Amino acid sequence: MISRWNSVLEKNKVENNKKQAEKKSLSSNPLKASNPIVDRIVKSVVPQKNISASGKVSNPFSDTTNSIVAKINNFNTYRTNNRLYSGGITNPVATNNRIINYADLLQELGEKFQQSVSLHEMFNAINTTLYEKMDCNFTAFGLFHEKSKCINLKLYTKRGEAYSSKILLSDETNPVIKSFKNSETVAQSHNKFLNIPYLQNSPSLVLPMISVNQCIGVLILGKESSNVNIKLLELFANYLAMFMHNVELMARTNKYANTDTLTSLYNHRGFQEVLSSELQKAEDNKTHLSVVMLDVNNISKINRELGHAKGDEVIKLVAEKVKQNIRPSDSAGRYGGDEIAIIMPNTDTKEAKYLAEYITYCLSCCFVDDVGPVKVAVGISTFPECTKDQEKLLILAEQAMYISQAKGYKEGMSAIISSSDYNFWDDVALNSFAEILTKRHAQIGINFEEELLDKFNNEQIKSHNHLMEMATSLAGAIDAKDPYTKDHSTSVSRYSEALARAVNLPEEEVERIKLGALLHDVGKIGIPESVLKKPDKLLDDEWEIMKQHPVIGAEKVLEPNEALRDLIPIVKYHHERIDGKGYPEQLKGNQIPLAARIVSVADAYHALISDRPYRKGMSVEKACEILQMGSGTQWDADLVRHFISIAPSLSTSV
Repeated sequence: MISRWNSVLEKNKVENNKKQAEKKSLSSNPLKASNPIVDRIVKSVVPQKNISASGKVSNPFSDTTNSIVAKINNFNTYRTNNRLYSGGITNPVATNNRIINYADLLQELGEKFQQSVSLHEMFNAINTTLYEKMDCNFTAFGLFHEKSKCINLKLYTKRGEAYSSKILLSDETNPVIKSFKNSETVAQSHNKFLNIPYLQNSPSLVLPMISVNQCIGVLILGKESSNVNIKLLELFANYLAMFMHNVELMARTNKYANTDTLTSLYNHRGFQEVLSSELQKAEDNKTHLSVVMLDVNNISKINRELGHAKGDEVIKLVAEKVKQNIRPSDSAGRYGGDEIAIIMPNTDTKEAKYLAEYITYCLSCCFVDDVGPVKVAVGISTFPECTKDQEKLLILAEQAMYISQAKGYKEGMSAIISSSDYNFWDDVALNSFAEILTKRHAQIGINFEEELLDKFNNEQIKSHNHLMEMATSLAGAIDAKDPYTKDHSTSVSRYSEALARAVNLPEEEVERIKLGALLHDVGKIGIPESVLKKPDKLLDDEWEIMKQHPVIGAEKVLEPNEALRDLIPIVKYHHERIDGKGYPEQLKGNQIPLAARIVSVADAYHALISDRPYRKGMSVEKACEILQMGSGTQWDADLVRHFISIAPSLSTSV
């Protein structure tokens, strides 16, 4: 009984083992199961040639020739010949689950090159493109750094993460260094050689970037090397290298184009560009900006007596001290031959003076052989209180610097002058203003006379003396245009005042005539110098231009200024004649205002006794004789009689 029971148990055990084996086989490969439903599905999908002679069905997913995946890929891909590359390329190519269309890839990469304005922007754009078009896990750009002898890596992942790393050139086993040194592509099954923690491991392709037969770095793609066109990617890496090489050369060119070779500061062009940018920021943010201008005292004497090499040594020393002592936000440039200018953003006049004092103190502690301590003149102008115009801001700083030179040193320190510290109509200030515009700024369209007139009409008149000071300065500046009429206006004013007193006019009228005579030729501000300075006799058309100066003076100079409008008749009619043959309106006799008739006599007398290019100045007697001859026709007879009686007592120095 027991033996029979054991026999049954043994039989059941064998059957159970058989069922377990079949179940295991079914779970490991369902296509090998003898289930008739499965057989029908397989027969409907897989060709009969996939069934072996033994009747077993081969796995269509493992058959590389006739698999379902192969059929799907063949359905979705096509091949075209591209003559650009020898032998043609597959376009597109399937890698992983993404199809690479190289024509689209190259077109988009080309657009990224054109649109990028910086390497950082370009790297980001290329990473995005390679991820979208090639399904790269990451993109890394490695650039060789000469001084540190390493490859500086910047890596971007498809999730937008960025990593930095360095690979020393001495690590010759590293695939990056191999690729760089041998200028060859290296494929790896991992990315551990990048030394970037937390980076997901993936196959990598290291491509050398070659420009002008020199490898400048590597391009690394997180991508398997199979099923990608290596030659095309190498071509792209080299194109990228040339682009980066050009960016570097452009940066060097711009640096040299904007850098002064002697001082290593900005040159004039670079300084102007920085100032323009900083002024725009100051205007947008409603902040102050100061310009500090320095000039080495006696630099011309140093160059002349000790040589230009010594002068350059002094300028370099000043530049070095300026670089050492300005703030990080400040910028300095060599503005002219000897001048160094500093742009100080977010700085008002008071702060600029304090900083300038510290710089001049540092310079005063420096001694140069055969020169001694370095001394500089310092001028300051501030935006927007002095002006909002860039060129005028520089002119005012330079003018203040010239005034600083005139004032010299006080207690061993430079006289630091701001454009808001001095009287514009002071002789030193006005002469420096004229000198600056004449020597440096005339070629850029800033006219001294126009600037002077604008200042004149916008000046707040404080007193009669202030008005006379302004008028004297304005007249002197206009007389200076003609070397043969030096001090003409002041002399005519003095003669007119004497004649007005001789005919017993009231004191108030005398003062008006004195001021009007001072400004009688102010209209010459609008006459071209080619006409004004012509040494020969004027042609008819040139004379017509010259005859416009009384009207210009009345309408352009006096009319806009309320305090001077009562002088208009003097200025406008001082060239009218008693016989009506004068200009501009051919007035006769008493139609001409008395004040204008007085100035006319004084003007003619000074012209007669003054030297001209075509003749020497006449004597007092000869001049009075000519006035007498024109009495009653050109000039008022009574006024001529009075003037002849006082002429000998007037100074004839011109």
